Amino acid sequence: QVQLVESGGGLVQAGGSLRLSCAASGQTFSTYAMGWFRQAPGKERAFVAGISGSSGTIYYADSVKGRFTISRDNAKRTVYLQMNSLKPEDTAVYYCAGRVYGQPRTTPSEYAYWGQGTQVTVSS
Repeated sequence: QVQLVESGGGLVQAGGSLRLSCAASGQTFSTYAMGWFRQAPGKERAFVAGISGSSGTIYYADSVKGRFTISRDNAKRTVYLQMNSLKPEDTAVYYCAGRVYGQPRTTPSEYAYWGQGTQVTVSS
């Protein structure tokens, strides 16, 4: 069983930056593809970014390309989401997710493990 714990959310003004972290338990973290998703009130959970175990494959949603950067440190069993140039429409609960083996996917149902979420609020 893998446990994921997000941190780093908060309130920031438009144009500001935040870095989210997701710490994972388990010895085989380096084999997991990881993803970041977000869910705004009244909306479905949406893909933000994904990264393969080796960091060789990275995907971004079009809405965050050029502003967000996903990375991971397998020695620390942690995945990060650096968010720059934040906009009010980035306001959401952000979740990290893990899937065993394979490449990152953009569909939530492809991920077996989820964190509890961290709130990001961007004020205008």
